Amino acid sequence: MRRTFDTASKLDFLVVQDMYYSTESARVADLVLPAAGWGEKDGCFINSERRIGTLKAVRKAPGLALSDFRIFRLIANAWGCGEMFARWTDPESVFKILRDLTQGRPCDITGIRDYAHLDEQGGIQWPMVISNLKSETSNHRERRLFEDGRFYTPNGKAKLLFSPPADSPEPADAVYPFVLLTGRGTSSQWHTLTRTGKSDILNKLCPVEAYVEMNCDDAAALGLKQNDSVVIRSRRAEMRARVYLAPTMQRGQVFIPMHYPEVNRLTHPSFDPHSRQPSYKACAVAILKRKLPDHP
Repeated sequence: MRRTFDTASKLDFLVVQDMYYSTESARVADLVLPAAGWGEKDGCFINSERRIGTLKAVRKAPGLALSDFRIFRLIANAWGCGEMFARWTDPESVFKILRDLTQGRPCDITGIRDYAHLDEQGGIQWPMVISNLKSETSNHRERRLFEDGRFYTPNGKAKLLFSPPADSPEPADAVYPFVLLTGRGTSSQWHTLTRTGKSDILNKLCPVEAYVEMNCDDAAALGLKQNDSVVIRSRRAEMRARVYLAPTMQRGQVFIPMHYPEVNRLTHPSFDPHSRQPSYKACAVAILKRKLPDHP
């Protein structure tokens, strides 16, 4: 939360559109635009197999929440440029504008007539070029890209980017002797708990406190036992957790689920040069046994 606040403080004005007012970004925003969920608005979407389908509202959005379409229109009117969006009469009209802009591109979908066409076909994969409309929809309901061996490059050949294996940006050393690994934890936790963390039922199914999995021999060398309270410290931050002895962990490595917000404060700020994905998966840490106060 501190990092979010520090970043937001450098902005003149922060506007956040979200379904939930309690997310970290919404809590530091100057203006929050309440957004409708997927079942509260009409529109379309593209899934991971490139299939475009339609959304149908099944209930009215609560309170002041609005669809993306209406939020954009209202902002345009407030800024005095509403005439630029005169063709935005409904979500389907916006889809058709987007469709026409894809002509001649790898994602060409000019062969999709309208939302009714998408419904009739049970969704349509891109590309859907208008010249191939009949054969594409009737004979190729599921199409894989590049089956013909042609790629979207000048010579039609695939361009492979190879990065040689690189050392960890922050290897373990004498001061921080463990490599912290992060990843998914229990089935009742998801990402950073922006939604699952607000479910009473799911919270009862996952550990109340953060835990760190350790190799049994590593724990013994530090005088640690199951469920001991420890501090995990990196060069950037520290957090508290309970020890979970895990014979499956390699020596010199520890694991903490990524779902706790404190975990990502420990990790290294480097990122992949191609995907720009942050290096949230590994960093060097030290494990310190917490000294609990004596009770009278």
